Amino acid sequence: MIVEAALLAAGTAVAVGAVGAVAVRAIAARSLVAAAVVAPLVVILSVAAGVVVTTRAMFINEHDQGVVLVVTATSLPIAAVFGWLIARRVQQLMRRAAEQAAERERDRQVEENRRELVAWVSHDLRTPLAGIRAMAEALEDGHAPADDSYPARIRAEADRMSDMVGGLLALSRLQSGTLRLDRMPVDLGDLVSDALASARVLADRRGVRVEGAAPDEAVTAPVDAGEVSRALANLVTNALTHTDAGGTVDISLTAGSDVARIAVADGCGGIPADELDRLFEPGWRGTSARTPAAGVGAGLGLAVARGIARAHGGEVTVANAGTGCRFELTLPLLADGRP
Repeated sequence: MIVEAALLAAGTAVAVGAVGAVAVRAIAARSLVAAAVVAPLVVILSVAAGVVVTTRAMFINEHDQGVVLVVTATSLPIAAVFGWLIARRVQQLMRRAAEQAAERERDRQVEENRRELVAWVSHDLRTPLAGIRAMAEALEDGHAPADDSYPARIRAEADRMSDMVGGLLALSRLQSGTLRLDRMPVDLGDLVSDALASARVLADRRGVRVEGAAPDEAVTAPVDAGEVSRALANLVTNALTHTDAGGTVDISLTAGSDVARIAVADGCGGIPADELDRLFEPGWRGTSARTPAAGVGAGLGLAVARGIARAHGGEVTVANAGTGCRFELTLPLLADGRP
């Protein structure tokens, strides 16, 4: 009799448990937390089913069966509470593990980018230094060319090095959070006009047309004029550098209800979609259409531009458009600004 009762209880518990296990697995596919709550209930229901079936088979009186059912029913909410507590703890541990994994991946990526940046910058700084040294030695030995172009070329290389160092310092301040913005209401149209005027010198040298104009109506935003001018200059210089002679760079300014958009469209020929966001990695300069020629900087301009935009609560984005790329600098507007 005892063996039969044990087998009956075990069989019933196994049957109910198997059904419950399938249900828990299906629930887990949708929510691990819900599955963790249901799992202990399945255990109790399996035991309860085995007990109830066995007591009925053994002809135990209804009063005792009722006691068993009451005890089982009392256990269910307790099991549910403990299941919920366990599920909550598991969820917290999973979230923490995911955050730690993401943080480790970010640290790994930052370190990889830092090493690439150091390698690129070291190479780019050595190039003008070697040129300056060679020209200085030629001047010292009296072997300078007849046109006396070395002083101007030395100054150009020194300016190039100065720009690289300036970019590194700006990027360092942005990444360390030490950049201090001197915000004040500024008409972004004035900054666009200045960028257009400055761009035409480099554009004429490269044979590239620069088009665009600031709107007649003021577009006011609370920005650090110097930093936004730096970001815009970086975007425009990048566009001119990667646009072939005869191409066009277009600069435009528009305003919506809460943000202003400064767009810089170039004629670079486009970039593979999977490389677009890498443009903003410090030191990254591409492997295809935008691989720079000799004399191009250390690949910091776009990273600095995006960092400045984000420091203002804005953003810099890029997308392929037409025969090139369209960079868009967005900045929050003042409450009383345009439109």
